[in-house]
Amino acid sequence: MVQVHPSAVVDKQARLAEGVVIGPNCVVDGDVSIGAGTILDANVIISKGVDIGQNNHFFPNCAIGGSPQLLSLKAGDKVGRLVIGDNNVIREQVTIHPSIHHGVVTKIGNNNLIMIGVHIGHDCIIEDKVVMSNYVQVSGHCRIETGVWLSGVVLLHQFVTVGKWCYAAGLAGINKDVPPFLIVSGHYPPTVRGVNKRGLARAGLSEQQQKKIDEAYRKLYRKGGALLENAKAMYREASLTGEQEDGLDENVRAMLEAIIRSSEQRFGRYLEKFR
Repeated sequence: MVQVHPSAVVDKQARLAEGVVIGPNCVVDGDVSIGAGTILDANVIISKGVDIGQNNHFFPNCAIGGSPQLLSLKAGDKVGRLVIGDNNVIREQVTIHPSIHHGVVTKIGNNNLIMIGVHIGHDCIIEDKVVMSNYVQVSGHCRIETGVWLSGVVLLHQFVTVGKWCYAAGLAGINKDVPPFLIVSGHYPPTVRGVNKRGLARAGLSEQQQKKIDEAYRKLYRKGGALLENAKAMYREASLTGEQEDGLDENVRAMLEAIIRSSEQRFGRYLEKFR
């Protein structure tokens, strides 16, 4: 059974699955789908072009969808969509925008906790099990991979990728890609501080896997020399062992690939190659 508060405004074209709850003063536009068990508390606005999965909870005063924040965008311009997965908790005053490109989506995955006042800009991809603390601000075209934890008031420059199971300390300003499994703090540029061991535990990695990540971190960031050259040297070293493919643990390979990809763009933001 769908529950819609009498004060809510729900377009007749909106598609509401079983168990959806629409709270007081909500507005749900047409061309919207909301999956089973999703709850909208008071004053939530879901604009057209939004597809929401199952068992999500939107707390009061969220603005989901709507016109992306772009100076060149004119009234009536066609934009893309916003797709939100399952089991997300989206707290008060969160804003999330669709893609600026018709036929393209901004995508939020599954099992994410997005706290008060977070903004997620157009054309972002947020994967799964991400925690975004109060007032995190994510510019357009960013990618936040699985398991990332962003502390309060972290800021992301456009086109930045934050690798899986990273942790960013409060007030960090991230203007270049961050390889997986690391801790960063500070801003413009942020500084890599170490390995996110809590993140590795949350990811369910074995002691052996965690040891290899820690060893790779020390070779990359603590032995001195240029980061890119250190990454390439690790590839060369691994190719001599012949253990498997290039001899690298898959998680270490992910770290090296992220470093090499980001070096392909002059500001260290791989995705900016495609702007």
